[in-house]
Amino acid sequence: MPQPNKSAPGGKGRPSRLAIYERLRVQIDELRERLGGLPSPLEAEGIWRDIWLEEAHHSTAIEGNTLVLKQVEALLAEGRAIGNKELSEYLEVRGYATAADWVYGHAIQPGEWAEGMVISLTELRHVHELAMTPVWDVSPHPQATDRERPGSFREHDIQPFPGGMTPPTWRAVPALVNDWISDTQMLAHAEESALAEAVASLHARFEQIHPFLDGNGRAGRLVLNLVLVRLGYPPAIIYKRDRSRYLAALQRADQGDPGPLGEFLARAILDNLYKFIVPAIAGPARLVPLPALASREISANALRVAAIRGRLKAAKAADGTWRSSQAWVQEYAAARYKR
Repeated sequence: MPQPNKSAPGGKGRPSRLAIYERLRVQIDELRERLGGLPSPLEAEGIWRDIWLEEAHHSTAIEGNTLVLKQVEALLAEGRAIGNKELSEYLEVRGYATAADWVYGHAIQPGEWAEGMVISLTELRHVHELAMTPVWDVSPHPQATDRERPGSFREHDIQPFPGGMTPPTWRAVPALVNDWISDTQMLAHAEESALAEAVASLHARFEQIHPFLDGNGRAGRLVLNLVLVRLGYPPAIIYKRDRSRYLAALQRADQGDPGPLGEFLARAILDNLYKFIVPAIAGPARLVPLPALASREISANALRVAAIRGRLKAAKAADGTWRSSQAWVQEYAAARYKR
């Protein structure tokens, strides 16, 4: 398994890569030991719905989809196609959302699909089939044969990527995917501090293999989140505003350095933990990191300043993060507006 890059410093005021990995380790330990781990979609439908909407929007936007978040929400919540976009754009989002919904449910409660594995070949193919079938039925890949439908491996070679990496010949894909599936099982035994880069390496390898004729980016991010959630981590949403950073980190991983991608994914996981998971399950009295208590009215940085100045009841943990509670933040906010 790749080891964290100990020499990677953070910028001014920005935690280093190692600090981010340590923070992720501490937060996931707390999620499991103090908060009972990830809630199931049945237990916390609202949490997963918000993650589901954002992921479906941003992951398809990375691939060029132009629907805005309000259009995605109307499409997925009400079945309404707002605007005058191409039909294929609506179908791309609908397919991705269907696949993401399946991923979240089966990652936590895999049943027979996983065969006792972190991810199975059956799951991989099914995720791609769910994501790609709606748009494929109206706009299939122009070079596809009948054997290259969604869920089936490509039988064409792929041109080199812009960064110079050339995917393997299509004849090697089945063996390479089987090796990839086998290597994902090592994640279950990886040290927590090394997991982000191990996941990053496997995510990059999947995109290098490019097992399908189309939809590899979408399938790769869906499978990434299936693996993360199955390991007890929140999924990683890669926002469209971060597309350039994400692609640059993938190129670095192609060149043998998974560190930037590992840090990128670790930050994305922490963002989801703070934004969606912890606020919904912590309760009003439990101490949680300040980013999980931030709102439109009070930013995480404002809470941190208030904690340092003693205006917000808070405690500094061993990992250097400040923690407070919903009740204490409400108390601080009430006093703040009285002054």
